[in-house]
Amino acid sequence: MNAHPHFDRAHTDDLAAFITASPSQYHAVASAAERLEKAGFRQVSETEAWDGETGGKYVLRGGAIIAWYVPAGARPETPFRIVGAHTDSTNLRVKPVPDTASYGWRQIAVEIYGGALLNTWLDRDLGLSGRIVLRDGSTRLVNADRPLLRVPQLAVHLDRGVNENGLTLDKQRHMQPVWGLGGQDEGALIRLVSEEAGVEPGEVVGWDLMTHDVQPPAYLGRDREFLAAGRLDNLLSVHAGTAALAAAAAGRPELPYIPVLAAFDHEETGSESDTGAGGPLLGNVLERSVFARGGSYEHRARALAGTVCVSADTGHAVHPNYAEKHDPTHRPMPNAGPILKVNVSQRYATDGTGRGIFATACDKAGVPLQAFVSNNALPCGTTIGPITAARLGITTVDVGVPILSMHSARELCGAADPYLLASALKAFLEG
Repeated sequence: MNAHPHFDRAHTDDLAAFITASPSQYHAVASAAERLEKAGFRQVSETEAWDGETGGKYVLRGGAIIAWYVPAGARPETPFRIVGAHTDSTNLRVKPVPDTASYGWRQIAVEIYGGALLNTWLDRDLGLSGRIVLRDGSTRLVNADRPLLRVPQLAVHLDRGVNENGLTLDKQRHMQPVWGLGGQDEGALIRLVSEEAGVEPGEVVGWDLMTHDVQPPAYLGRDREFLAAGRLDNLLSVHAGTAALAAAAAGRPELPYIPVLAAFDHEETGSESDTGAGGPLLGNVLERSVFARGGSYEHRARALAGTVCVSADTGHAVHPNYAEKHDPTHRPMPNAGPILKVNVSQRYATDGTGRGIFATACDKAGVPLQAFVSNNALPCGTTIGPITAARLGITTVDVGVPILSMHSARELCGAADPYLLASALKAFLEG
């Protein structure tokens, strides 16, 4: 299928740059903050008093960012329009004691983060990224974006039945990357990341480090109609939400709602953390925004009663080689617009009200809309949508871009869809 006629390749080019600059969730929030700063937003601290002034503001906490724009004339009870997303992606995370060795190979001890498609991490050139924590409590971002690590697959000569019987991987024994020769070199990894960050190894007291595929995003296909990249799930939605918020705030002193971007960490492991959708971060920010504008608990309740959240996360495009895995009447395609995600067991939060709100936004933006529902015989994934709806008691609708190879080290989407999603989100935030 060719790209949508309203395809804006510049948007997708910028998405590719955003992904490249964001190998970890900590880099992703820094990249989003940089874009919002250019749009006139300013960072506020959670430990200081907030004002109710007009303009854009944002809060950073670890791998999460909450940003909002207070338009002119906003009252304490003015409702919010929220785009929710998540910054984390499945990958391999470095253990607390990282340096190990086996049979003359130096290796790094890793844990599996989220539901990673393990075989996709084999035989790839992997870099190392994340953050380190220094003795004074400050943090530094680290991005060794070059081939450092590799998880080598066993040769077919030593696993003769692999193509007939399938590949079986033990998460503990088979997924530890190699990165050198010799015996165990205690402290080697932290010496490397300290050098990358420009600090002394003795200053490093903690870290949150992970692997990433160093192959950059690329257009794919005869007509370059696809984008192949790591971390499309869910940096595609974080980028779209950031672009939509900046565009909604630009040159619009008056809006009927307060537009918000809420990009959380830890969605891939259940969202139960201080920076996840299951934590109090978003609720606290919204409440403090109401109070900063002179509101009370009553104003907060009125504001939330009129608030709507769009949970934006990637979904499944119909797979041409496994069509039987999909619902026979719901088969989303790339470059045909975002998908509305429905599940009556509340794995997605969409109901008729939310569907109507997002469909209206798509109509306003001139964006086509598709529907997704899982095959009844297969379990359905979930998102931050139901968590947000239940925690805050707000109308929530689940949407996203259809992709292939979800949770692979490298995923695939239609090249037009990121722009179409961002356009729909902008119309939603503008009300």
